[in-house]
Amino acid sequence: MLENNTLTINDVESELNLVSETSIESSKNNEKVTEILSKVFEKSKSVLFAMIGLIAFGGFWSLLSLYTKDALPGPVATLTVLKEMLSDPFYDYGPNDKGIGLQLFNSIKTVFFGFLLGSLIAIPIGILMGASTICKQIFYPIVQLLKPVSPLAWFPIGLVVFKDTGMATIFIVFITSLWSTLINTSFGVASIPQDHKNVAKAFGFSKMRYLTKILIPYSLPHIITGLRLSISVAWLVIVAGEMLSGGAGIGFFVWDSWNALSLEKVISAIIIIGIVGLLFDRIFTFIENKVAY
Repeated sequence: MLENNTLTINDVESELNLVSETSIESSKNNEKVTEILSKVFEKSKSVLFAMIGLIAFGGFWSLLSLYTKDALPGPVATLTVLKEMLSDPFYDYGPNDKGIGLQLFNSIKTVFFGFLLGSLIAIPIGILMGASTICKQIFYPIVQLLKPVSPLAWFPIGLVVFKDTGMATIFIVFITSLWSTLINTSFGVASIPQDHKNVAKAFGFSKMRYLTKILIPYSLPHIITGLRLSISVAWLVIVAGEMLSGGAGIGFFVWDSWNALSLEKVISAIIIIGIVGLLFDRIFTFIENKVAY
C-alpha cells in the first residue's frame, strides 16, 4: 500500500514538473513571437513613413513640373526614360555613347581607387595624431588648412601633376576623402581610456600587442564612421570631377545629357546617384554596427 502511494506521489511530481517545463517553454515561445512581431511592426512603420515621404516628394515634383509648364519633366516622363535606360545599361556604341551601367561602373571604380588610397594614408596618420601629442601638433594645422578647400580647386593641380584627366579625378577623390577618416581615427585613438593603457603597461604589452589588442579594437568604430563619411564625400565629388574631366562616368553622363537637352536623363542619373550613395552608406552603417561595442 505504501509502495503504491509512493509511486502515485512520484507520478504527480513528474507531471507537475512536466507542466512547469511546458509553461516555461510556452512563455519563451510567446516572448519570441512578441519580439518578432515587434520587429515586423517597426519595419512596417519605417516602410510606411518612407512611402509617405516619397509620395509627398512625388506630389511636389509634379506640382513643380506643372508650374514650369513641363519644362521640368514630371515623375512619369522621368521614370519612363529611366526604365528605357535600365533596359540596356551596358551598351557601347563609341566613346561618347555608353550605357548607364558602364558609366556607373567607371565612376564606382574611380571612387574606390581614390577612396582606398586616401584611407591607406588617413588611418596611419590619424593613429599617429591620436597617439602622439607631437604628431598632432605637426599634422593638425595642415589638416585644418587643407580640409575646407573645395574639391574642384584641386583639379587643376591634379592635371599639372599627372597630365591626365582620369588621374586628376582620382586625385580629387583621394584628397577630399582623407579628412573625415583622419579626424575620426585621431579622435578614436585619443579617446582610449587611461585604464586600458594602464592595463597594457601592467601586463607588459609590446607596441604591436597594444596596437592589435587595445588601440585598433577600441578605435575601430570611430575609424568605420570616418570611412562612411569619406565614401559619401568621395561619391559626392566624383560627379563634379567627371563633369570637368569628361570622357566617361556618371558625372560625364549628366553633363552630356544636359548638353543634349535631355532633362529626363539628367534626373534619372540623379536618382541613380542617390540610390548608389544610399547603398554605400547602408553598407558602412552595417559594418559600423557590427564593430560597435
